[in-house]
Amino acid sequence: MSLMDFLKKQLIDVIDWTEPEPGILAYRYPMQDREIQNGGHLTVRESQMALFVNEGKVADLFGPGNFTLTTQTMPIMTYLKNWATGFQSPFKSDVYFFSTRQQLNQKWGTATPVTIRDKDYGVVRIRAYGIYAFHIADPKTFHTKISGTQEQYRVEDLEGQLRNSIVTWLTNSVSQSGIGFVDMSGNLIELGKRVAEYINPMFTDMGLALDSFMFESVSLPEELQKMLDARTGMNMIGDMNRYTQFQVANSLPIAAANEGGGGGAGMGAGLGMGMGMAQSIMGAMNQQPQQPQYQQPPAAPPAPAPAPVAPVAAGGAPVAAGDTKFCVGCGHKLPRAAKFCSECGSGQ
Repeated sequence: MSLMDFLKKQLIDVIDWTEPEPGILAYRYPMQDREIQNGGHLTVRESQMALFVNEGKVADLFGPGNFTLTTQTMPIMTYLKNWATGFQSPFKSDVYFFSTRQQLNQKWGTATPVTIRDKDYGVVRIRAYGIYAFHIADPKTFHTKISGTQEQYRVEDLEGQLRNSIVTWLTNSVSQSGIGFVDMSGNLIELGKRVAEYINPMFTDMGLALDSFMFESVSLPEELQKMLDARTGMNMIGDMNRYTQFQVANSLPIAAANEGGGGGAGMGAGLGMGMGMAQSIMGAMNQQPQQPQYQQPPAAPPAPAPAPVAPVAAGGAPVAAGDTKFCVGCGHKLPRAAKFCSECGSGQ
């Protein structure tokens, strides 16, 4: 080993880290083959924690402060009971920094509608989205379960896992709560608190803490929303008197501001027409409809029986019943002596 290489190995006497950009959760200090000098200094800033890993095992966890690293003063904590055993100066360790500040404005949402059982509308599909915030609460757990030995571990590396898990836990939470869609839409703050309590164990298991969880919107797919709007409209029209009064009250300022038709006279006419129309509508709604009474139509008189037609001889004189016959062509009654039918002209 050359002298320069030896000197480079002894240069690590101050270990610290400042976040160069947002979104970094864990950072491994670039040790390579260099060694930490006995008596070196570790600086951990507020919103940070530092984790020492010796021979692949977590040794010590340091909170904010400035620490002198010696084999006599370490460990500060007791993950390893025999930290100083066998150590020589200088010594080697992997040092990981963790950002413990809140990671704000993390977005979540349902990629496709989720199906729940609603107390008012039965089985429905809903969409939901919002934001949440979290921070690293247990660096040791986060290191062993999530970040590992990566040089950097960022929020983007964890985002997909958190988002998909949130949607799964959200579906279970809402389904078990029995809260209807209308109640969810009107109480988003309380709904967010309820879901946060439900999904918090998932964050704890990864060494994280859920700081806030909020709904921005809960909605139905477009086709179901149209059906809900139609039903809501019918419920509003149920009390037509109050609806009409509301409409008239809203129209009064408009009528007063409209000076067309001769100033005050026009305004008075507009008000009079509006009030008259409102009274007519309310009167029609209050009036009970009368059921029409069904009357039996009079029976039609029987049709008179057709008078018998007596056969007529060629000269116009009636023919006796015994001296008649019927036309072989049309069946018309003829005198027996007739050679041609007086009706159709056929020969007899």
